[in-house]
Amino acid sequence: MARKETAADAANPGRLKQIALTYKMTRKADKKIGLVLAAVGIATFGVFLAIGFLIGHPVYLGILGLLLAFLATAIVFGRRAERAAFGQMEGQPGAAAAVLDNIGRGWTTTPAVAMNRSQDVVHRAVGKAGIVLVAEGNPNRVKSLLAAEKKKMNRVVADVPVHDLIVGTGEEQVALKKLRTTMLKFPRVLSGPQVTATNDRLRAMGDLMTNMPLPKGPMPKGMRMPKGGPKAR
Repeated sequence: MARKETAADAANPGRLKQIALTYKMTRKADKKIGLVLAAVGIATFGVFLAIGFLIGHPVYLGILGLLLAFLATAIVFGRRAERAAFGQMEGQPGAAAAVLDNIGRGWTTTPAVAMNRSQDVVHRAVGKAGIVLVAEGNPNRVKSLLAAEKKKMNRVVADVPVHDLIVGTGEEQVALKKLRTTMLKFPRVLSGPQVTATNDRLRAMGDLMTNMPLPKGPMPKGMRMPKGGPKAR
């Protein structure tokens, strides 16, 4: 029993320290975070306490209001902390991949499925909405990457919808902080087994491209690459 208490005591300071660090990081980008959290907590508690007095049960509703005030404050804090983190990541290479890794259950993400010499990159996510290709980099250059990747998807999984997004702050682009919500708004058209089958087919395609033997040396004149063979990205 003593060991369990010691482990719990050691874990709690770690969690509190992490919360404090997250709050400090968020406050640098969101100066009003303290006032917002206080307002949410007080308002939630005040509403339930007022209802409690109206119906004659201020103690019960006060306790319930206190618990819900903590819950509401935690939810608001989490969302604003996430927004602040995305704001700091905006424009950094690989930021979209980090968002995709935390998009939630039901999605399988594969970073950097396509890339060019300028470090423009395309990531892929597969879920019940189908296939979502997310591009980072110069908007003009990534369009060709997206087109090539969509063409490849249509050859392998023609029956699965393919969406494409470009992360950025310009027109027809999706801000990093809105990437997750934008993807979750896509209509769900695939069942769980269909998502699994799509992932299997894409994985098989990747293995085939990786393991395909390539001849060494220059290609003989008049010889053509077989269709479906590897293409330079």
